[in-house]
Amino acid sequence: MLHIKKLDIFILKSFCLLFAGTFFICLFIFMMQFLWKFVDELVGKGLEVSVLAQFFFYAGLTLVPLSLPLAVLLAALITFGNFGERFELLAMKAAGVPLLRIMCPLILFIALVSCVSFYFQNVIGPRAQTKLYTLMFSMKQKSPEVDIPEGVFYDEIKGYNLYVRHKDKDTGMLYDVLIYNFEKGFENAQIIKADSGRLEMTADKKHLYLHLYSGEQFENLKDQRTLRKNVPYRRESFREKHAVIEFDSEFNMVDEGIMGNSEKSKDMWTLQADVDSMTHRTDSIGRAFFTEAMQGTYSMPSNLKREDTLKIEKAVLSNYNVDSLLDAATLSEKEKILSTAVSRASSAESDWNFKSFNMSQTDTGIRRHEAAWHEKITLSLACLIFFFIGAPLGGIIRKGGLGMPVVVSVLIFIVYYIINNTGFKMARDGKWIIWMGMWTSTAVLAPLGAFFTYKANKDSVVFNAEAYLHWIKKVLGIRSERHLFRKEVIIHDPDYARLPADLEALSESCRAYASRHNLKRMPNYVRLWMNTDEDREVESISARMETLIEEMSNTKSPRLIGVLNTYPILSAQAHVRPFRLYWLNVACGVLLPVGLFFFFRIWAYRLRLSKDMERIVKANEDAVYVIRSMEKDR
Repeated sequence: MLHIKKLDIFILKSFCLLFAGTFFICLFIFMMQFLWKFVDELVGKGLEVSVLAQFFFYAGLTLVPLSLPLAVLLAALITFGNFGERFELLAMKAAGVPLLRIMCPLILFIALVSCVSFYFQNVIGPRAQTKLYTLMFSMKQKSPEVDIPEGVFYDEIKGYNLYVRHKDKDTGMLYDVLIYNFEKGFENAQIIKADSGRLEMTADKKHLYLHLYSGEQFENLKDQRTLRKNVPYRRESFREKHAVIEFDSEFNMVDEGIMGNSEKSKDMWTLQADVDSMTHRTDSIGRAFFTEAMQGTYSMPSNLKREDTLKIEKAVLSNYNVDSLLDAATLSEKEKILSTAVSRASSAESDWNFKSFNMSQTDTGIRRHEAAWHEKITLSLACLIFFFIGAPLGGIIRKGGLGMPVVVSVLIFIVYYIINNTGFKMARDGKWIIWMGMWTSTAVLAPLGAFFTYKANKDSVVFNAEAYLHWIKKVLGIRSERHLFRKEVIIHDPDYARLPADLEALSESCRAYASRHNLKRMPNYVRLWMNTDEDREVESISARMETLIEEMSNTKSPRLIGVLNTYPILSAQAHVRPFRLYWLNVACGVLLPVGLFFFFRIWAYRLRLSKDMERIVKANEDAVYVIRSMEKDR
């Protein structure tokens, strides 16, 4: 048992080193993608290093669960690819260690990784999400650093638009300054033009101190309550002008309570409790809306008597001309009736739309919470599923390094990501059941992992294109042609004296079979699926033909080799029934579309078999002629 323990340690060391490297690579990639998504919130804000450090730290924590499955997949592919490429996997199997036993220590390790992933999502993740999105919201609220460009209008100062033609970077002086002040509204905008100026930040970093030199100020004095065409204005020239502009450049952290309703900031128990409370509240509101509708819009008139109600229930509306009531009214009464009806309908529509919107928002919140609850489990299980895909796949591909494994793992992860996102959106929008949408990716990839593990454990051929091509040809009825060549070394020469008689006997058997079975006739659809017999006669003809071809292939004559290549390759049972199992044939016949496909396929095989018999007879005649010509030449 000691060598097994050493083997486990060797496998764990090989995997863990690669897993650590691939994890940080994947985390870095996801961090770059996340940073690229929110780069606008960081650039130009003058954020301190501590704030940026917090941003990257919390972002990294939230991306750990997403990085783990891809890291597991990539590490498993590379590890077992290296084992296969260096023949270490072959040596382990030759020593009697099956693949599942080789994977056993790693399965335990990946199970631990899945638990760590779940812990991150359920405990650390909600706290990190709260901190991260609170930080991001605070960064959005922070005013940008004042860095006025040349020749472009600058609108980062609230209520102002600044244009500077030239800026002296050494002294900070601004030249040819044009300022639009919209604090009093667009129509009462102040326009200031100055030859030069300077913009400074106050000591408390909450205001900008603007110094302007040699300029003019123009301002509309239009009163919003008047409609006069001639608008008064004020024009002012100045040699020096100073103004204080409110501009808070400090970084102020907002309260974390803004994330209180987000499903990302809650653990599983909180999510379940919130789902229960929201469901209870939604049911209560729905019942209240129903009661209100029945007492309001759909209520019966209060002045009806019991006899009137019974008459209404027994009445048939088709027997009454309701339009006659409207026709009997006067024009003013009709207008009043129609306007009242339209008003009531519009009011009811607005009321129901508002209530429907509130209910739909609550339903969306419930679905989001339920989706987040399921995601914590599915993303953790993804580590285990990806391992059962990557490890056997690496053993099958037998290519290590960062070439083929990276390509395969990225493709698999893209498929997983697309399926997972599609399921999440369908579940979030209410088009699918929550558990169906969130578990779709698991349901798709888990059988794939089981299939790869089974194939790798049995050393089956999975990525052999020839095997799949042969199967496709078999289904479509496409057969291969003979490609015989003259042998360099011949041990036993053919018995040319006996061969003509054997070929004549084979031809006679082919003629007798073709005439007896009438292969060109359409088969009976019912008998075809009920048939359990096998065509031993065709098997005998095929075996005799192959024996003769094998013997004649030892010839030195190129002409005879050419004749041998004209012999067909017979399918002994394809013209009888599609499957060997009786119940499978019956089921195929009952399923009419599938049955029709195989019915016409079998008929095509019968027609081809009829032509093959003729080809065999013709090839036999040619072979006999060539053999007798060879004997004459001797």
